[in-house]
Amino acid sequence: MLIDFFYHLRRHKLPVSVQEYLTLLGTLRTSVMPPTLDDFYYLARMTLIKDETQFDRFDQAFGQYYRALQASMPEDHEIPADWLVKQFEKSLTPEEKAALEKHGWDKLMELFRQRLEEQQERHAGGNKWIGTGGTSPFGHGGYHPEGIRIGGPSAGNRTAVKVWEKREFRDYDDQQELGTRNFKVALRRLRQFAREGAELELDLDDTIRSTAQNAGYLDLRMVPERHNTAKVLMLLDVGGSMDDHIARVEELFSAARSEFRNLEVYYFHNCPYESMWQDNRRRYNERHETWELLRRYNDDWRLIIVGDATMSPYEILHPGGSVEHYNRETGAVWLQRLLDAWPKAVWLNPEPKAYWEYRQSIAIIRNIMQDRMFSVTVDGLEQAMRLLSK
Repeated sequence: MLIDFFYHLRRHKLPVSVQEYLTLLGTLRTSVMPPTLDDFYYLARMTLIKDETQFDRFDQAFGQYYRALQASMPEDHEIPADWLVKQFEKSLTPEEKAALEKHGWDKLMELFRQRLEEQQERHAGGNKWIGTGGTSPFGHGGYHPEGIRIGGPSAGNRTAVKVWEKREFRDYDDQQELGTRNFKVALRRLRQFAREGAELELDLDDTIRSTAQNAGYLDLRMVPERHNTAKVLMLLDVGGSMDDHIARVEELFSAARSEFRNLEVYYFHNCPYESMWQDNRRRYNERHETWELLRRYNDDWRLIIVGDATMSPYEILHPGGSVEHYNRETGAVWLQRLLDAWPKAVWLNPEPKAYWEYRQSIAIIRNIMQDRMFSVTVDGLEQAMRLLSK
């Protein structure tokens, strides 16, 4: 929040008070000025310097501060316009956040269309236009409890119900070994209940060896023929809030790769919709229609969905509610289709169970799953595998 600039002026013996500094920050949080260097210079001088005899000293201090910033930038590059803006991002109190208005899906979409038609210039720090910082529901770098992120990275609040940009995700690593042993033991419960084949079959090598040792008298040796036939279709949520759980999900994924011979894996983001993918590097080019998956895998397969179920309720209940694209049918509709196709299904949630009651979307997903949601812990996995084994 420009604290280094404040101390830079104080080192140049300019009588800048904390109250004047806070006045500057308060002014920057409004839309009274565009984020240009010249305008910032005049605003800072007006709010911080009360004595005209100090203007020359302020000019020298400001110039030195600016040159130091220039020196830190690559040659022939101007300071990015977003440099000042990022300094102005708000740190709202819980009371200020609670006071902001949630518009609802239809009103939010209508307001967004209006802003696109009416806005003619860049804005920062306001509460209406598409811009940076501030409390507007449109833009990036600020805070709003229910908005559309557009034009830049997330400020980390994870409250956007739509993201107007192309995002890249990374596949989960299925080669993790450390910490997977307990997961393997828990997943093995499903494998034990999914075996088929004759009870015994002839062990030819052991029969020959035993007959030779028995002076030529035939000594038949039998071994169990039954083998593991567990078929698991695993759907993995990736990106967004799932970044907090990468290590845990990779341990689970590695254990599943080790324990299940018949394992098929697909990715989705937040909620399953009309298509999924198997490689995050090619998720925009190589997608699999969900209807195709419903036809490809019969009801012998067990369905395991892994995700934190943390999202806007619109993504589950509203057409077009997906954070990344326009979905003609709701996430709830597609999730129910998955459950109809694979009745033996569970949802594994890496989010700590103590937080579940505070997530509206988790309550909705649990209801659709008929409470078949389990935590990604050894105990949770054992419960899930026991249910899938019935």
